[in-house]
Amino acid sequence: MALTGCASSTMNSATGVDRRQLLLVSSEEINQSAAQGYQQVLAEARQKGVLNPNAAQLQRVQRIANRLIPQVNVYRPDARTWNWQVNTIKSNELNAYCAPGGKIMFYTGIIDRLKLTDDEIAAIMGHEMAHALREHGRERVSRSSATQLGLSVLASAVGLTEGQTQLAGMATQLGLDLPFSRSQESEADSLGLELMARAGYNPQAAVTLWNKMSAASKGEPPQFLSTHPGSQNRVRTIQTLLPKVMPLYQQARR
Repeated sequence: MALTGCASSTMNSATGVDRRQLLLVSSEEINQSAAQGYQQVLAEARQKGVLNPNAAQLQRVQRIANRLIPQVNVYRPDARTWNWQVNTIKSNELNAYCAPGGKIMFYTGIIDRLKLTDDEIAAIMGHEMAHALREHGRERVSRSSATQLGLSVLASAVGLTEGQTQLAGMATQLGLDLPFSRSQESEADSLGLELMARAGYNPQAAVTLWNKMSAASKGEPPQFLSTHPGSQNRVRTIQTLLPKVMPLYQQARR
């Protein structure tokens, strides 16, 4: 299963994002499920009166998306035909996401509390779009299925007790799942930088963005217990990638 399910979901990355991925479930299943979940979020937000409360802010986010979305053709042409959607929810949360299949959501708190520039919004959006392009959700579902099957086979083969099986599951989470999630975050940082640069947004804004996020998120867990890289590690990595993506930005500006 692992051998037949390995492939890279994107191509042509200037920053070297080309890791082969375990993709055992279909894109159609994941995208359909994500679309249903997104519509449910929209319906609940509409009912509460918090969906797209600020027309000018919604138009701003949509305008940025309209510059980023055409760039996905570089990495996977099929993504241009996704049913992309962009919405905002009134909430104090520092949050935004792009669900599989191109369903973008921004919480107003992340824009208002961090006083984001257009370039910084593009940095967040590019990062979240990169998760969808790399099909990280599909990959996590595939990996979870394979891990659970492996632990079940191991427990049966060596006669592990329930407690030992739970301990093995915890070791898997700390040793494989969390670092794996951090590798996905790093990929999204890299590909997101490329997306925003190709769209003519200054990738240096990713540094100011994560400095703002770091200041607003004091008390973050130790990196080894987090699914995200530490903010300062993230900034250092982004700074090393800037020489690779600044030419793309300069070309787009010309």
